[in-house]
Amino acid sequence: MDKATISFRIDADAKRALDTIASALDRDRSYVLNEAVAAYIEVQKWQLAHIREGLRQAEAGEFATDAEVAGAAKKWRT
Repeated sequence: MDKATISFRIDADAKRALDTIASALDRDRSYVLNEAVAAYIEVQKWQLAHIREGLRQAEAGEFATDAEVAGAAKKWRT
């Protein structure tokens, strides 16, 4: 895998927290940052895919029926 170097500013408290986590994991800060970025990217990709699917369903007129909505609401109330 090709690697690239980037830089950005981070709050000093966050940097200390990263260093604490890295130390506890016996890893370096780059490892912790790479894991955090990878997790963030996966969450964003998942969310965007679900948003796109919801938009596709809406554009296709695939809406829940009133009974389905009522059933889901009832399930959350109990």
